[in-house]
Amino acid sequence: MARMGDAVELEAGGRSVRLSSPDKVFFPERGFTKLDVARYYQAVAPGILRALRDRPTTLERYPDGVTGESFFQKRAPKNMPDWIPTAHITFPSGRSADEMCPTEQAAVLWAAQFGTLTFHPWPVRRADVDRPDELRIDLDPQPGTDYDDAVRAAHELRAVLDEFGGLRGWPKTSGGRGLHVFVPIEPRWTFTQVRRAAIAVGREMERRMPDQVTIKWWKEERGERIFVDYNQTARDRTIASAYSVRPRPYAPVSAPLRWEEVGEAHPRDFDIATMPARFAELGDVHADMDDHAFSLDALLDLARRDEHEHGLGDLPYPPEYPKMPGEPKRVQPSRARREKEA
Repeated sequence: MARMGDAVELEAGGRSVRLSSPDKVFFPERGFTKLDVARYYQAVAPGILRALRDRPTTLERYPDGVTGESFFQKRAPKNMPDWIPTAHITFPSGRSADEMCPTEQAAVLWAAQFGTLTFHPWPVRRADVDRPDELRIDLDPQPGTDYDDAVRAAHELRAVLDEFGGLRGWPKTSGGRGLHVFVPIEPRWTFTQVRRAAIAVGREMERRMPDQVTIKWWKEERGERIFVDYNQTARDRTIASAYSVRPRPYAPVSAPLRWEEVGEAHPRDFDIATMPARFAELGDVHADMDDHAFSLDALLDLARRDEHEHGLGDLPYPPEYPKMPGEPKRVQPSRARREKEA
């Protein structure tokens, strides 16, 4: 690292990236600066690049740190270097944009220069932006539940994945109270089909753990259970990447885990100060993800049985989506009851 007046130059993968205002405080509670964030990404660069490589990526930017204003940058900035490629993606609204697709470690540092804390990659590669190559399961604790409840759900999820197609998931902390499990899949299916597989997973988990897990979209119906957020597999819905910094006061990161660590490790174990030492010792514990590509056939067969034998059809999409074919009425249950009684 060489200093240049008020800026510094950071090296990554053979490129130099200029970092301005390195002493700007990004996490006041712990005193972490913009330079601390960039150095963190420098330390875990091979791991986060593995998670982002060739994926259209939305940047969650906090130019003045976690106490300042933030925004999601979907369109590639005009000042982006020409060595960072893009992919043309289409949103549910029909609009489209060119998003950055990191292919080098330096791309992560370049984004950190502009206050990016969290990277939100699509579950596709730029070679085929309409067919996901990851099934992503988001285990989201609801009020009255916590990380330990998510852990119990994750272990049941592991069993479900293995039973339906011999699938293998790679778990990670969300950086908050939840857990994410990513399954690398063959890029054969559309977003709609992958979402259907996620719904089938959630329904099977709900059958096995009815008091602990729910797939109910409406918050008023979820209760004190872990919500399997199937809509995180819908087009343009993304999940924070492995190694991403999360915008919380203690600067946590989304930490890749080995299955034997699920239940032993805790989200507070992983932040921008502790993860570099873990990475230096263990490397990227999800490094072998790209060596696998599983089939969704068994889960889609399960979805068909749910539909034809149990009458379980589609579930609501997020509110910003256009009405989708086969989707049930998108109205809050309590409101629907009031309208029916009126």
